Amino acid sequence: MAEEPRAPIGRIIRLFGAYRGRLAVVALLILLSSLVGLASPFLLREVLDVAIPARDAGLLTLLALGMILVAITTTVFDVLQTLVSTTVGQRVMHDLRVSVYAHLQRMSLAFFTRTRTGEVQSRIANDIGGMQAVVTSTAASLVSNLTTVIATVVAMAALDWRLTLLSLALLPVFVWISRKVGAERKRITSERQRKLAGIASMVQESLSISGILLGRTMGRSAELTERFARSSHELAELGVATSMAGRWRQASIQLVMAAMPATIYWAAGHTEAISVGTLVAFTTLQTSLFRPMVSLLRLGVEVQTSLALFGRIFEYLDLPVDIQPGTRELTDVRGEVRFEQVDFSYGDTPTLTGIDLTVPAGSSLAIVGETGSGKTTLSYLLPRLYDVTGGRVTIDGVDVRELTFETLSATVGVVSQETYLFHASVADNLRFARPSATDEELQAAARAARIHDHIAALPDGYDTVVGERGYRFSGGEKQRLAIARTILRDPPILVLDEATSALDTQTEKAVQEALDALAKGRTTITIAHRLSTVRDADQIVVLDHGRIVERGTHDELIARGGHYAALVSRDQPAEFV
Repeated sequence: MAEEPRAPIGRIIRLFGAYRGRLAVVALLILLSSLVGLASPFLLREVLDVAIPARDAGLLTLLALGMILVAITTTVFDVLQTLVSTTVGQRVMHDLRVSVYAHLQRMSLAFFTRTRTGEVQSRIANDIGGMQAVVTSTAASLVSNLTTVIATVVAMAALDWRLTLLSLALLPVFVWISRKVGAERKRITSERQRKLAGIASMVQESLSISGILLGRTMGRSAELTERFARSSHELAELGVATSMAGRWRQASIQLVMAAMPATIYWAAGHTEAISVGTLVAFTTLQTSLFRPMVSLLRLGVEVQTSLALFGRIFEYLDLPVDIQPGTRELTDVRGEVRFEQVDFSYGDTPTLTGIDLTVPAGSSLAIVGETGSGKTTLSYLLPRLYDVTGGRVTIDGVDVRELTFETLSATVGVVSQETYLFHASVADNLRFARPSATDEELQAAARAARIHDHIAALPDGYDTVVGERGYRFSGGEKQRLAIARTILRDPPILVLDEATSALDTQTEKAVQEALDALAKGRTTITIAHRLSTVRDADQIVVLDHGRIVERGTHDELIARGGHYAALVSRDQPAEFV
């Protein structure tokens, strides 16, 4: 089993740093509540030793009113303390969720290609959610119970130091038992969170529309259900193990503490000069001491358990961000793109080697090659979905690594073969490119992408919800929506990664006409598998195993009779994928 990431206590404490003022208020309320609460046993002693023996009705009434006032005051302090401490805890939870989400937004595409979506969702939902009780109440409970224990021990010692030592004799043993229980629960919690992440991934993959289609068509629905049932059963067993971990040890602690008052009575019976009032006050304090002591021991177990959750969150927050934003902005972009001796590798195996390529401003470049030749990877280096491992990529002579992310996304528009639509309306999906776009601008972009008439014919028009991942639309319709989204953004440089791959011949022709019109005056880099999108490019490069093996126009490459001519001669569009 892999070693769990460590969660230093100091780092956890720093999460609360922004709320020091409110935490000080919590500490003050706890202190006042504890001090006021200590008055009750002393008032009780006066009732038993003075007021009742002396038949002093006035003093008895005053002491009784004092007990009631103590109860009211401590209740008010406790409610206020709970309100403030819970507010602080929830804000810390909010800060953690936002920090993890924002950090993941900065990760490169490579991270998400090797990490299951369900795992990411589980870290944000299950792990942070599992810390809620600890973050929102444990810190306040820890301070409250610790303050109560200290104040109570001082008060007990003031009544009788000998009985106090007897009451605390077994405390070190109890602490040792609690630490053992905490370590056991931490181990079980780590395993439980891994199981939760696995179930989240399974649900996300198998209950998506694609997963349901695959399961049904392959006849694997029953097997998927059985696999989920096994995982759920293992999770249930871990839940029982978490609940029962160290339960007998903790029960022994509670049993001993429950028997302590009898021990005190026995010891007091062999000790002279202890009044009934003092004995009752002492046992009252002792009883009130056991509750916070048990709570402290239990909190120690919860803190140790929560370290596993904090460790998993900090593990994500500590992931290195391999693509850092630059600080430069571009104005009056011409759109010249250069790849200067570019190398790239996903690991030890190089994907691109020595790519040297210039795309003049306003011109079109087509990239073709066999499957796995590096076409898509090359196009993704321009918008910095990946960063080069050697050489550089420039726009108008400026290294893209020097540009801010805002400048880069405004300069380079990407239409990927992986079309993604949110479960929202058509208008919301289009406005994701430009939130301030008017209805007229949405319609103009849709017309340019040859999708407006289809949208207008829908019952709710542009307010139609596209469904999960756009499954209410065909592949060609989703591609045209993605193209309209990019048209709306109006970037000076276009990267079209198989942008018409899902379209039939007639629709492709219409969309290609729109793209040709859009490309005028823009720099366009196209990865395509159909000759209709390659033939008219100003420049065509052929990749083979991550290297440029040919470049030129369509006619030049056909005349050369090399790799490109061989691809064309097959006349099989799939060979250009």
